[in-house]
Amino acid sequence: MVKLAIVYLSTQGSTRMMAEAIAEGARQKHIEVRVDSFYEWEPKDAASYDGIAVGSSTFYYKMLEPISKFLDALIAEGVEGKVGSAFGSYGWSGEAPVIIAEKMREAGMKVIDPVLRIQYIPEEKDIKECQRLGKDIAIKLKKLVTE
Repeated sequence: MVKLAIVYLSTQGSTRMMAEAIAEGARQKHIEVRVDSFYEWEPKDAASYDGIAVGSSTFYYKMLEPISKFLDALIAEGVEGKVGSAFGSYGWSGEAPVIIAEKMREAGMKVIDPVLRIQYIPEEKDIKECQRLGKDIAIKLKKLVTE
């Protein structure tokens, strides 16, 4: 079965809500999903999945430092050709998901655009967008596996 790793760092819980909604959308398309805070992941384990979605809230115009280090370690494990996705919540600037996607592209991942950025706490319409992203990731993963 095709597998999706969803790794996130959430300071206020909003990015966690997004991660769980993305997972729900992917599961609706019959994809095996593991969604956990980056504290629960080893980079080599996440790198073994077919697709990897990484989420971070934005802090001072950047992704949070611990998720940045995790992403570097993940890329060092070898992620070329895998499906990637970036997401995150923010208060006023929202650069973290864009930076994550750039790093994924540089590592040779097939990144789903646009990145998903949600301001403040996700509302019902935002949760639906997250679920849609999960479905889009699942569809892309299934196509990649059948190619």
